[in-house]
Order: sequence, then structure tokens, then C-alpha cells
Amino acid sequence: MTSSWIRKAGKKVSQLQIKVLTDKDSLGRAAADHAAGSVQRAIRNHGLARIIAATGASQFEFLDAFTSLPDIDWGRVEVFHLDEYIGLPMTHPASFRKYLFERLINKTGITRYHFLDGDGDPMASIERIGKELQRMPINLAFVGIGENAHLAFNDPPADFKNEAPYLVVDLDQGCRRQQVNEGWFARVEDVPKQAISMSVRQILQSKEIIVVVPDERKAKAVKNSLEGDVSPLIPASILRTHPNVTIYLDKDSAALLTSSVPTAT
Repeated sequence: MTSSWIRKAGKKVSQLQIKVLTDKDSLGRAAADHAAGSVQRAIRNHGLARIIAATGASQFEFLDAFTSLPDIDWGRVEVFHLDEYIGLPMTHPASFRKYLFERLINKTGITRYHFLDGDGDPMASIERIGKELQRMPINLAFVGIGENAHLAFNDPPADFKNEAPYLVVDLDQGCRRQQVNEGWFARVEDVPKQAISMSVRQILQSKEIIVVVPDERKAKAVKNSLEGDVSPLIPASILRTHPNVTIYLDKDSAALLTSSVPTAT
């Protein structure tokens, strides 16, 4: 049901919890229950839960379950998001602002949110939202892993050193093809070539990280991220250096792992 991998680097020990569920619906429910507990704990301890929300097709089941749970005081939840395309209006089906309004904000009534404006002045948005992001610690980040192992829109080779909260990044062909395959765009040529992405260093500043990664198409990226070297060529591998990460997989996304990871029923 759960496997703990421990990685030592000098005196630091990083423990990654890996949970494999039978399918993406059960994965979504398990991750949502975990997230709700973490949000409720942050509200009890600090009066506010500051979270980072991921987007994309891989998050559908998780967000559906998360927004349906009772007993979360959504008025005490503050939301930031990981990334946004440059030059894409919020009315476009692929807009991450549109996604989060429809799948998180409108469903919960959250009033504290800070969304990147990629079709206005990207640098002004980066400065404004970045300052707000760094004003207080982030309690919980939700992230996924891309088919090329990208983390947010940090494609390989990712910058592991830049401490700016947000960066303007170039999207590689693998990342852009993924957006077409998921149905957000008709052609690769339609996918913007640049985006605003939360930096790797900023993601790692979160006190806790929950990683939601279903589907067979993510299996190779999962294997490389969990069993290969920690490397900018495999951006999500950096998660193994964080002290409080739980990664939720289904049987399909975990299919290529060679280490013994039990499966929940």
C-alpha cells in the first residue's frame, strides 16, 4: 500500500512516500483525503492554508474528489498556481486560469487566489504574484509529472538553482505534444512556445508536496524520476530531495517501477 524511500545526502535525510492505487479514481480520492487533512491542519495551526494548485488532465479526478469533501473551511484557503501559457487568453480552453476557476474556485467559493496573467504583461504578473507568493510560507503544493518528467513547466534540462519565484520558460516539443495529446490544442503549432512557470527552487520551498500522477503515458517519466539519478534532465527527480513528499500513482503509472511498491486495493 505504501512504500518509503530514504535518500541520504550528508546529514540530511529525505523520505518519499509512494502510494499506488488500483485506478485513477481511487488515486484521486486517496490524494484528496490526504490533501484535506493537510489543509485542515494548516488552518488549525496557522489560521490559513496557503496552497499551490496543479492543472492538466492528470488532476481531474483528484480535484473532483478534493472539492467535494466536507469540513474544509475554504474561506481560509489561499491559492497560487504553478504555471500559465504566455499569450493565451483566459477564454481559451487550455488556459490554466480558466481550468482553476472551473475546477477549484467556482466549486469551493475560495476568495483568496493569485493567478498568473500570461496574456497581459507577463513580467508584471511575475513580479506581483511572486511577491505575494513569498510573503508567507506555502503549506502545501499539488504537482504532477509531465511525460518528459517536467515539473510545472520546467522542461529538461531544468534550472535547479534559480531562486526566483517564477520564470519565463521555453516549452520543448515533448511538452507541447503532450498538450495536443491531452486535447487542449488541435496541433502542436497552436501550443504557445513560452510559459510562466514556478521555479523548481520555489516549489521545493513548500512545506509539503503531494504529487498526483495517473495513467500509463506517465510510466516512463515516473520510473526515471524515482529510480534514475537526480538530474536537471529529469526535472521531477528533484522531488526526492524534499523532506515531505507523497507521490500517488495508479497501477498504470507505476507499471515500470522495478522496486517493490505494494498496491492498495
